[in-house]
Amino acid sequence: MEILLIVIFVLGYLAIAMEHSLKVDKLIPALAMMAILWALIAVNHLEVFDIIPGVGKESHHLEGVLLHHLGKTAEILVFLMGAMTIVEIIDYFDGFATIKSFIKTKSKSKLLWLFTILAFVLSAIIDNLTATIVLITILQKIVKEKETRLWFAGLIVIAANAGGAWSPIGDVTTTMLWIANKVSASQLIEHVLIPSILCFAVPTFIASRMKIFKGYIDAENDDDKTTPKYSSLIFYLGLGSILFVPVFKTFTHLPPYVGMMLSLAIVAAVAEFLSNRKFSMGGATSGDGDGTIDHHSPVHKSLSKIEMPSILFFLGILMSVAALESLGMLFDFAGILENNVPYLGTEHASTKISDLVVLLLGAGSAVIDNVPLVAASIGMFQIGMDEPAWHFIAYAAGTGGSMLIIGSAAGVVAMGMEKIDFIWYLKKIGWLALIGFLAGAIGFVFIRDFLLNVVH
Repeated sequence: MEILLIVIFVLGYLAIAMEHSLKVDKLIPALAMMAILWALIAVNHLEVFDIIPGVGKESHHLEGVLLHHLGKTAEILVFLMGAMTIVEIIDYFDGFATIKSFIKTKSKSKLLWLFTILAFVLSAIIDNLTATIVLITILQKIVKEKETRLWFAGLIVIAANAGGAWSPIGDVTTTMLWIANKVSASQLIEHVLIPSILCFAVPTFIASRMKIFKGYIDAENDDDKTTPKYSSLIFYLGLGSILFVPVFKTFTHLPPYVGMMLSLAIVAAVAEFLSNRKFSMGGATSGDGDGTIDHHSPVHKSLSKIEMPSILFFLGILMSVAALESLGMLFDFAGILENNVPYLGTEHASTKISDLVVLLLGAGSAVIDNVPLVAASIGMFQIGMDEPAWHFIAYAAGTGGSMLIIGSAAGVVAMGMEKIDFIWYLKKIGWLALIGFLAGAIGFVFIRDFLLNVVH
């Protein structure tokens, strides 16, 4: 039965990869795969588990495990919806014109460095998902040529994932390691910052020398366009509200989506006030009083523009992976890797995890979600806090997903916003992401095995 489940997952994954060849939207195989996997588990009464950090697999009832995974997935989806809505509200007031006014260069190579550096920094402060949403929205206002914009978006994904890997709030996997007391914020930054810089800077440098980034962009003339009155206010309020989310989490210890909902409520209230729209408990109404929804409301307008196909696709992917995780298959696979792959680097007293295993986990995060892989690692590897292996896992899991467009939340969002083809990304951007991933990994090993040994 487990073989059948793996076959279904592989077939579903291939259907997603061949979306344009099959002319079937990617959310369809993702949702179908999710439903079929969980249905087979239920009908065949397969034993399901939770991965308990420091303990391993613990058997539970199917309904409880399903609700657990749905809850964890819903946290991500609600957070995503809140962030996307805030971005759309900013766009409703043309708030991104504020950043556009700062961008004076028309050089493609300079714009590439500007966008990737912004992605790297913003993803560490907020998170790689939100940073990607913001920057691709700005990109759509500046770069009009579709093919060029796809290349920019691909490099933004690489930079955003690299930026999230060295910050405890930059990526969900680093946050997991931080909350589980596997890494401290200061040590994570110290050990992973330089490898993360290499991970985005090397691909950006190579791409900047390519023909696609030679010359200048063809920008439309904005001289005759007037900027809405409150665009700057909404822009700074929107980004400030997103920056408020990790602060809210620090003080309340509540999941990030709670703070995002509070931020959305504040931004939406200000947006409604500034647009002079009235709303009641019964819902907003049109001017003629017929009870229909007023789609001129900035909130309703923004909600209608959310990429719901991407949300549903993300639901299908995460819950499909959760099905395999609930059977303990990911946990067992990681154990096989640990027992059969030799250690390639310098042997540390308390670190018995092969560098090759960590690299394989990073590569695996491009195929399946990095969250369950890191969750399995937390429960499997019995090593102390701030051991080098945890920092390497944070780097590999955070950046490995860049090699495939569906390998990270940032990639999935970029795929939805720009309609990026899976095969196109694999051919054009995947090899750049691989070079960056390996460059950062080499940098990490060099710092750990040579520089730290010199210091000590």
